[in-house]
Amino acid sequence: MPNYRRPRIPSATIFFTVCLAERGSCLLVDEIDLLREAVRVTRARRPFKIDACVVLPDHLHAVWTLPEGDANYSDRWGAIKARFSKMVRLQGRGPDVPLHSVTGGKNPALRKGEVGIWQSRFWEHHIRDKADHDAHVRYCHMNPVRHGYVDRPEDWRFSTIHREIRPGRWAA
Repeated sequence: MPNYRRPRIPSATIFFTVCLAERGSCLLVDEIDLLREAVRVTRARRPFKIDACVVLPDHLHAVWTLPEGDANYSDRWGAIKARFSKMVRLQGRGPDVPLHSVTGGKNPALRKGEVGIWQSRFWEHHIRDKADHDAHVRYCHMNPVRHGYVDRPEDWRFSTIHREIRPGRWAA
């Protein structure tokens, strides 16, 4: 497997797409409280600002701004994914994947030592300027419409668009 290198730019603003291993699942919205808790705990330990976020049934999009001098977003995503996976399993919910590591049986995209709730990687794009930032925030908020879940972005419950409409409603 190639040694993938991600940019390490301190204090960057970054757009992410993070997906479940099982596309078509509804786990993220079914277990939204567990996901929010995983994000809350991770932010308490390794702060970052959520500029925008939308959670769809099997993937999410987010725009984060890292604190001054900090470039480590990969560890934050790793912690969120691990906490969510553990909480889902401890609740007896989620896909029928054993707690021990998987080596590619059901999902050949998994690397040795990984469990099968999340895709092993995520997609990231470093934001270049205000127009790029605004376009990616808009992309987050419009994504439920694009997927046909709702007609208007404000009708999707799991979106930071509600902070703009009614501040404080969606605290991811």
